[in-house]
Amino acid sequence: MDLGLDGERVAASLAHRLDGLTFVDLTTDQVTARLVDAVAEWATGEGWRVYRRAASVVPLPPPLSGRQSVLDVACARPDRPPVVVEVDHTDRRRTVEKLLAEAGAGRVPIWLRWGVPGFTAPPAPIRMVAVEVSRRNGPAGQGRLYSRRPVVDRPAPPHSVPAGGPGDPVALPIPTLAEAD
Repeated sequence: MDLGLDGERVAASLAHRLDGLTFVDLTTDQVTARLVDAVAEWATGEGWRVYRRAASVVPLPPPLSGRQSVLDVACARPDRPPVVVEVDHTDRRRTVEKLLAEAGAGRVPIWLRWGVPGFTAPPAPIRMVAVEVSRRNGPAGQGRLYSRRPVVDRPAPPHSVPAGGPGDPVALPIPTLAEAD
């Protein structure tokens, strides 16, 4: 099995699932939780076993040596390599290192990045799924709030056709000053 093609397919499937995700005025933690939930629902829908906060192959740095880092979502798939997903709104070097280590262990690494546009692509074989949001300052002391509204490509609304048919000019009555009195 070509892991590169499998990774592309998995990333495209997740991106498609997240296309319809919307929310308004959520905090950073709320957006991350909403995305982790959406990833878990997507993976469950694929028929995979889902593990939240699963142990990574990467150990934590001192002073927490001896403990393993965790992944936001790990998915066990029958007859195919596991999928691991990290959800971040910042560009973290440690996330890249963790996902590269997971790839080295035979897993399909997905980095779900969310935020305002301008994401930098990670190195292969990590696949990025980008979720663009808008942000605004919340009320004093609340920090930033994030929203994601659906991108809808709607056709122009139909216009009424004048009685004379399309393309024929229609004379509109314009009252004169004498008629207005």
